[in-house]
Amino acid sequence: MFGLIGHLTSLAHAQAVAKDLGYDEYAGQGLEFWCMAPPQIVDDITVTSITGQVIQGKYVESCFLPEMLAAKQFKAATRKIINAMVYAQKQGIDITALGGFSSIIFETFNLSQIRQVRNIHLEIEKFTTGNTHTAYILCRQVEESCSKFGIDLAKATVAVCGATGDIGSAVCRWLDARTDVKELVLVARNQERLHDLRSQLGRGKVMGIEEALPIADVVVWVASMAKGMEIDISTLKRPCILIDGGYPKNMATAIQVPDVHVINGGIVEHSIDIDWKIMNIVSMSAPARHLFACFAESMLLEFEGWHTNFSWGRNQITIENMDKIGAVSIKHGFRPLIA
Repeated sequence: MFGLIGHLTSLAHAQAVAKDLGYDEYAGQGLEFWCMAPPQIVDDITVTSITGQVIQGKYVESCFLPEMLAAKQFKAATRKIINAMVYAQKQGIDITALGGFSSIIFETFNLSQIRQVRNIHLEIEKFTTGNTHTAYILCRQVEESCSKFGIDLAKATVAVCGATGDIGSAVCRWLDARTDVKELVLVARNQERLHDLRSQLGRGKVMGIEEALPIADVVVWVASMAKGMEIDISTLKRPCILIDGGYPKNMATAIQVPDVHVINGGIVEHSIDIDWKIMNIVSMSAPARHLFACFAESMLLEFEGWHTNFSWGRNQITIENMDKIGAVSIKHGFRPLIA
């Protein structure tokens, strides 16, 4: 059995959908209540591969909300993720993906040091961040969207915003090794890590966001936190492709200008309808077919019987593992979403 640990996009979203999730008492409650709310299984899932294989899974709502980070409720945020992991483990789930901010919180606050929670020994190998599959899908979205919108990668500049993060650095390594992209531009807040990444790649221009946007044919946005760098639409090159790899995804509604093509990054489409309700709750455009690539990673690991974490630790994603997860993604009927 596979598991998915996720969270809703905001307090307002949580209040609005609590009844749909079967928790009437949560509706209308404030942030302090959600800080104390325990994790819950809110969906049972059935997924069918194009090979005919059928697997079962569960969606665990962590009750974490992004406002907890904004309000500096860091202890509450970390407790949410750890408790959700313990809860998933106690349900006998073999492999569970950490979706949305869950994996970011785990890495940022170094939660891997926590192995004992009350009377439970946390089996870290039963959890995966989903970042390897997400990075692979983002790279394929770069390639396929360039083909769709007539941008020649061999002549293009690709800016990766959030380049030093786990996903961003993997995207840079894969684009460098697997494509003929002309120029990589590396954008992030940590200058030391940026220059380390450039040294590892042996190429790439280190720039600020203000310098990068006007020259980028493709922008891959994987900056990890809810608030930070922002896009000045007026500086975007025309035409350009903007791949929104953040969560929640809001660039498609915020940026509606001619010749700027916004792609919902890190989203896959499955070939067969998935029996679940959670993608309706997060307003996915085709909820029976579209899902986050990080969630799909745990499904792929379950399909293959690889019950161990595939993505774990900062900047540990290899090109070889991206190729490997990409191959089984295709095998079971997943493909990058290019809207």
